[in-house]
Amino acid sequence: MLKKILIKTLVLMPLLASSQVFSQASGEAADPFVWLEDVEAQKSMDWVNKHNERSLNKIKQYAGFDDLASNALEILNSKDRIPYAYRNGDFYYNFWKDDKNPRGVYRRTPVAEYLQSKPKWEPVLDIDALGKKEDINWVYKGATCLEPEYNTCMIALSRGGADAVEYREFDRLNKIFVKNGFYLPNAKSNIDWLDKDQLLVGTDFKDGESFTDSGYPRKVKVWQRGTKLSAATTIYTSKKTSVSTSSYSLGHGDDFTVFVADATDFYNAVHYSWVNGKLIKLPLPSDVEVEGFFKGRVYVMLKSDWKFAGKTFKQGSVISSSLASYKQGKPDFTLFVEPSERKSISGITFSKNAIMVVWLDDVKNSVKLYKPNKGGWQVDSLSLDDKATLSIVDSNYRYDDFLVAYSSFVEPSSLYQFNDVDLNKTKIQSMPAMFDSSKFKVEQFKASSKDGTKVPYFVVMAKDIKFDGKNPTLLYGYGGFEISLLPRYSATIGKNWLEQGGVYVLSNIRGGGEYGPAWHQAALKQNRHKAYEDFEAIAEDLISRKITSSKHLGIQGGSNGGLLMGNAFTRRPELYSAVVCQVPLLDMKRYNKLLAGASWMAEYGNPDIAEEWKYIKTFSPYHNVDKAAKYPKVFFTTSTRDDRVHPGHARKMVALMESLGHDVLYYENIEGGHAGAADNKQRAELTALTYAYLLKQLK
Repeated sequence: MLKKILIKTLVLMPLLASSQVFSQASGEAADPFVWLEDVEAQKSMDWVNKHNERSLNKIKQYAGFDDLASNALEILNSKDRIPYAYRNGDFYYNFWKDDKNPRGVYRRTPVAEYLQSKPKWEPVLDIDALGKKEDINWVYKGATCLEPEYNTCMIALSRGGADAVEYREFDRLNKIFVKNGFYLPNAKSNIDWLDKDQLLVGTDFKDGESFTDSGYPRKVKVWQRGTKLSAATTIYTSKKTSVSTSSYSLGHGDDFTVFVADATDFYNAVHYSWVNGKLIKLPLPSDVEVEGFFKGRVYVMLKSDWKFAGKTFKQGSVISSSLASYKQGKPDFTLFVEPSERKSISGITFSKNAIMVVWLDDVKNSVKLYKPNKGGWQVDSLSLDDKATLSIVDSNYRYDDFLVAYSSFVEPSSLYQFNDVDLNKTKIQSMPAMFDSSKFKVEQFKASSKDGTKVPYFVVMAKDIKFDGKNPTLLYGYGGFEISLLPRYSATIGKNWLEQGGVYVLSNIRGGGEYGPAWHQAALKQNRHKAYEDFEAIAEDLISRKITSSKHLGIQGGSNGGLLMGNAFTRRPELYSAVVCQVPLLDMKRYNKLLAGASWMAEYGNPDIAEEWKYIKTFSPYHNVDKAAKYPKVFFTTSTRDDRVHPGHARKMVALMESLGHDVLYYENIEGGHAGAADNKQRAELTALTYAYLLKQLK
């Protein structure tokens, strides 16, 4: 439960005369805008509506706004988009949004039909029709289906796009919700099938003890069909200070075992096998990442060096153990693959006959197949070049075919089907060119950060660019949670930015996963500033190369990237002339008390510990706003329905900056959740607002 701090704003207003609002003298708790954390209170919503109206009026004055919005909506609703899908049994399933189904339709097509140029789709569940029937703005959040038939599913439905969902049992074969079937009311829940009559579930059990301090389930229970949820049998209960507890299964058919993971923080968990009704603690390093199961063995990735049974396994390696030994708590791990200094493993998936490993070599992508061969491995590479991002869209232990997506900044995305036996490939579909990419080129550069670290970044620019420092340039960043930013085809960026004369830059700063776990860990907690120094180094490198100048340089980021934006403009406001700060974290003193914030303390630190707050405060934008500074006109966006990163972060930052005389823009979408928008129309408008703002500020 979020604890509100009641403060009378009138008493605190004199504090606003100082250069920085929050000082040691004020005791840090003197937050005059805490009332904006009350998300749907009338006073808060009046404030939101007033700011929305002002910002919409200002940004929509840009002469090309309607064209930008039209471009974005046409792209989002295009029938020529690739219908990425996953195979279950005899069908490929896909979720599709367009002008006829803005909320989307869950649909399927037979396996052979999917390989046709224009497959015929059969609707399975129409979310628009369901929402209209029930008068609720449902947003589809996925389906969890029972192997091996995949016909019995739990459908997740969100109100307005929030993370909390309602689960309903669904008969996918007959396309109907199951009468008197399993049902979970709206909550942040974890579910998995044990068998057709039993669910493994973590949810709100209405006992006042169901959730961790982070707002996620802390219990795993077995729920029998036909019984009340209150009668479910508890397998495991974590401490409230854990992030979450969930179950996962490994193996298939008779060779099938349930495991429980107690995530003690965002990156560490204690793992147990559940055998014959008993839990057995597994001797695994806490930061291990379980990847999956292949031919009797469990595969895991190490996030740190690990000594086991007289062997030392390198950080970032993938190792494996037999399931039989693993589930008994006595794994017999051996090395599968390991990274090198500039080469990391960004993903691993499994098909019937092979393990697919996605490699990143200096932020360049490749996929290799590993097939068992006389006690070793036969290693083959997919016949696709490394100039694009390759990702496994779908693979399954039951099938020898799998889907691979190919995407780059300037080449329209393509989808291929491969066979793991002979590596034959079939191009299923390619997107048509949705902007004139022939005019643009892509280059990769490296900037030297403050500590000398070489930080890579990609630049998409016109082939005939003039290096005169006058090019409107958008620098995008994230830098957290080991998430890698890779080249991808974006028709919206192409149409609404590149074709408008802009340069697009994708940064690969520390905190991300571009060079494996060490690249991420280099910017954790007290080293957070490393990510911000990397970002500043790239900005300075762009300027020194005369690709742009501060007058024409804009930056953009969301969520953790929103925190990056907040630090970028409060640390070095002179570097930028436009900032798009989306669904951001900004108040790092209270972030751990707002929604899922407590789950991220392994990334940022605990502000309630004095020694940790000392360094956290240095990257808390809300506590570093300076009345005397000259900031660019920042554009903040968030969503009322975001139940992951609290909208209060953006609201309070705007209120504070305005109180100190800084001119800012703010737009809060009422729906959308952490994604910011619930349908294509909302997404198109938000995209148009972003590019209209950038073009006005930077040209």
